[in-house]
Amino acid sequence: MNASTQNIPDHVPTSRIVDFDIYDVPLHQGDYHLGLKQLHNPGIPDIFWTPRHGGHWIATRGDDIYHIFKDYQNFSSSNLQPMYRNDISVRMPPIMYDPPEHTGYRSLITPVLTPKAVENLGEKARQNSIELIEGFYQKGECEFITAFAQQLPIGIFMNIVELPASDREMLLAWAEQQVRPTDMEHRGHALEGLFGYARQKVVERRGKGGKDLITVLSEAKLNGQPLSDFDLESMLVMLLIGGLDTVASMMGFIAKFLADNPAHRKQLIDDPELCGKAADEFMRRFPIVNQGRTVTRDMVYKGVEMKKGDMIMMPTTLHGLDDRKFERPLEVDFNRPTPIHSTFGNGPHRCPGSYLARVELKVFMEEWLKRIPDFQVTPGKSVQVRAGVNATVTHLPLSWKP
Repeated sequence: MNASTQNIPDHVPTSRIVDFDIYDVPLHQGDYHLGLKQLHNPGIPDIFWTPRHGGHWIATRGDDIYHIFKDYQNFSSSNLQPMYRNDISVRMPPIMYDPPEHTGYRSLITPVLTPKAVENLGEKARQNSIELIEGFYQKGECEFITAFAQQLPIGIFMNIVELPASDREMLLAWAEQQVRPTDMEHRGHALEGLFGYARQKVVERRGKGGKDLITVLSEAKLNGQPLSDFDLESMLVMLLIGGLDTVASMMGFIAKFLADNPAHRKQLIDDPELCGKAADEFMRRFPIVNQGRTVTRDMVYKGVEMKKGDMIMMPTTLHGLDDRKFERPLEVDFNRPTPIHSTFGNGPHRCPGSYLARVELKVFMEEWLKRIPDFQVTPGKSVQVRAGVNATVTHLPLSWKP
């Protein structure tokens, strides 16, 4: 990897420069996560500077990723992605706010994602899983992403915000342009679409007394005052992007692994109670998010000189695959002690939907393997993967004998 001389500030030594595009990870043997794992190779600094996307740092080790996520005083969430660093017009609460401002906004969302609330959503997820699987089981094949991964978690999310199923494809396309944009113009149009949609729903729901999350937020108060229209619309856009992409994307990588590894399938079939621990292990092994922070002051972190305004990216995959934190990190071990990782971030910004994600992944494995214990990637057909802010499997053809 040869570094360009562009976008190299004076405080960055040559020894810490590696030319790497976090949004276009070179697949290693067709594998996205192994492509990122190459950043643990000897000779690559634990923290390095890449000239890509205006130049930014990348942290590659679990201890640093974990620490930086938690240290909001030195590493701010005010800008999360170097590719969007010039787009300062949209700061979406709570994800782009730091405590104490972040805390109040987040408190408006968390009640619908408590363990008790998620328990009810888990039962809904189970019913939906069964209906989806039985709908295509007799065909002996499916394209998993569109037939299941984009149906189950997204269906649950659409239920939380009470949005019509007919809007799903439109919203998915807009969310896709935010996390894996084809170009900045398309991303801009999609963001306008999301804000316009959020604005319309706020107008429709405000004052109607409903119990869905959009209505609850539209009538919520922060410090005794109603949310501004911009803050409310921004929160809804953030929820739409997160709810429509994250779990669906992770589920594709997990289904691909299970299709390729019959011994692991057999473990879960023989002992369905293991599916909860399997969800924990899969979340460690197959993170998808590349998240960033902005340095708040001139500082030296572990011998690395950083300047105020520098951006640093934390590929969450690299915490889960760090051999300094986990024995045999590439190996999926359902009996591994519950791991501490950064798949959903850490500290005040830890994703409030992480518990729901675990439940959805657990239910998927329980109900799928109960009905389709033996399946494979369809011979002769290819699996397609895309990197970006979030990595995803875009095409996963599976087949089985009904």
